[in-house]
Amino acid sequence: MDRVFGIAPSAEEIEALARAALERLPAQFRVHLGDIVLLVEDFADQETLDEMGIADPFELTGIYEGLPVGDKSVSQSGAMPDRIRLFRSPILDEWIERGDETLEHLVSHVLIHEVGHHFGLSDEAMHALEEEAE
Repeated sequence: MDRVFGIAPSAEEIEALARAALERLPAQFRVHLGDIVLLVEDFADQETLDEMGIADPFELTGIYEGLPVGDKSVSQSGAMPDRIRLFRSPILDEWIERGDETLEHLVSHVLIHEVGHHFGLSDEAMHALEEEAE
């Protein structure tokens, strides 16, 4: 029997998975995420890749752009809002490479990592937050 393949998930579908992951975060984190802009793009732009020293655009699945909560002050009023950018094609590529997890889990993992940067969390704390949000 032939297997029927669908089309790859759209940016809007990846965004819906990311927003669902945000909703699963503990309330004490969600309350501080209301002003963050969530964007899903196919790839990071060349300027972002250059700033991060990344040559292969498939190596960047997401990025947090802004100041961690603990570094903010009233003197920064008028600044651009913090952003979490997720990159659809690298996420889908990693999902295919791994082959052992759901797309929902991978999107949640990438999103929570970027949320962790917003809060200035260590990798260990990000892992704990990810477990709590499952």
